[in-house]
Amino acid sequence: MIGKIVVSGFSLLLVVGVIIGVIAAVKKNDGSVANMDITPHMKAVQQLCEPTTYKEVCTKTLGDINSTDPKHLIQGGILAISNSLTKAFNLSNDLIVKVKEGDKRTKTSLNDCKTLLSDAKEELHDILEKVSNATLKDLTLQSDEFRIWLSSIISYNELCVDGFEDSNQLKATVSDSTQKANELTDNILEMLGGMSKILSSFGLELNLPMPNSRKLLVEAKTGYPTWLSTADRKLLALKEPNMPKPNAVVAKDGSGQYKTITAAINAYPANLQGRYVIYVKAGIYNEDVKVPKKMPNIFMYGDGPRATVITGKKSFTSGINTFNSAPFGVDSDGFICRSMGFENTAGPDGHQAVALRVNSDMSVFYNCRMDGYQDTLLYQAKRQFYRNCVISGTIDFMFGYGAAIIQNSEIIVRKPNPNQFCTLTADGRKEKGQNTGLVIHNCRILPEEKLVPTRLITKTYLGRPWKQYSTTVVMESEMGDLIQPEGWKAWIGTQYLDTLFYAEYANTGPGSNTAGRIKWKTVHFLDRQGAQPFTTGTFLPQSGQWIAAAGVPFLSGFK
Repeated sequence: MIGKIVVSGFSLLLVVGVIIGVIAAVKKNDGSVANMDITPHMKAVQQLCEPTTYKEVCTKTLGDINSTDPKHLIQGGILAISNSLTKAFNLSNDLIVKVKEGDKRTKTSLNDCKTLLSDAKEELHDILEKVSNATLKDLTLQSDEFRIWLSSIISYNELCVDGFEDSNQLKATVSDSTQKANELTDNILEMLGGMSKILSSFGLELNLPMPNSRKLLVEAKTGYPTWLSTADRKLLALKEPNMPKPNAVVAKDGSGQYKTITAAINAYPANLQGRYVIYVKAGIYNEDVKVPKKMPNIFMYGDGPRATVITGKKSFTSGINTFNSAPFGVDSDGFICRSMGFENTAGPDGHQAVALRVNSDMSVFYNCRMDGYQDTLLYQAKRQFYRNCVISGTIDFMFGYGAAIIQNSEIIVRKPNPNQFCTLTADGRKEKGQNTGLVIHNCRILPEEKLVPTRLITKTYLGRPWKQYSTTVVMESEMGDLIQPEGWKAWIGTQYLDTLFYAEYANTGPGSNTAGRIKWKTVHFLDRQGAQPFTTGTFLPQSGQWIAAAGVPFLSGFK
């Protein structure tokens, strides 16, 4: 077709140079560049910064990079994020020295920040390598995946800041140090989200397949997403007695190779090809388990979510920050878990007490159970899928910064302390350009037996906005009468009410009546077309591949 050109990164650079000409730069008051006499370099900067929220930051950052190649400019923008993270890390390091002797909480928070910011820099290095190996066409076709990965940088920053619950002044200081990195990251996120339009503004198009965003890849016969390998699908499709032969067997009674889950994880072989399978026999495992990033593609299964249970009782009131309170934390990508339970027994007096923390891209939990009170499940970052699970708690008990879907599961509201309310969700999407949030699909929302007598007195809400762009969708789910008519609750006053996104679609049950819902312009009642972007096949990039490869049944669209 006339006007459409298929180009590589280098040929694009040549064409752009011809198109944009040689002229002088003019900056407007908002930091953007006026569309008049400007240099080729500043013309390229203008085009890339056009969709961004922090235009002045964008223009200054890219303006210092001597290139007109969009890919080189994006790489330079990512390097600027890394430099900003280094400054925030150094600040945390400097502040530790100034902490008063005996202020264990603050010292812990600053050490957590050092860990998280170091993890963010490592993650960013991996992303930069992927960008370097990608063509502009790759960046455009895989923009949603790159945005998921980059969004994790913001999650690290926010977890760092959120650790300072006892010191507002220190929290503000650390927040100021990480906000620059957030703004730089959000700018790249919005560039990637608008790549097709940006290239079109140069008069160039890449002949991309339509639609090119979050394309659904699902096998018609199985309904599985294609990102899971055939072997992984078989793993999850197996009946309980027919689980695969494990590489490691864990048993408290000594009948396995290892008595602890941690020992089995530490036996992860070097240069592994395929999956490392761990079978955890029935038992209560009181462990502090971490699955490190360097050990990807673990498949772990137990004898059932009430038989094989990882337990702990670390909590905020016991002196442990939320980030480190979970007895089980996953940082490795491609983690699959089946038929296991995770619990935090700190109780309602423990306040923040996580049962399961997940920082694993393309992770799947099937037939699992997460029990706690406040902050039960932390979906920390990246793409996560939960199917046929039970999740229980009281306050914000499904919270995080990633992109997660909970499907065909039971969500159980527990009895809180007197005078407490219950909120199912608290999503932490911080910046506009992130493609993260939480979707609850085809689930049942009901009270535990102890709450039944007072379920109409104890107020229960679908969620409250933890961060500025908090995004939560509940669809095709059954809601018990415990859900308040207002549906949603503000965090503090009117904070974030103009920027959050809350939505409901085709729910049933007495709690689903939307007539009395709170009157915020950011609460939406979707039709089928409006709900489509939040189905598994669309909301989780490339889910057609990785969920199906895990062998888990799932709804790629509506039920």
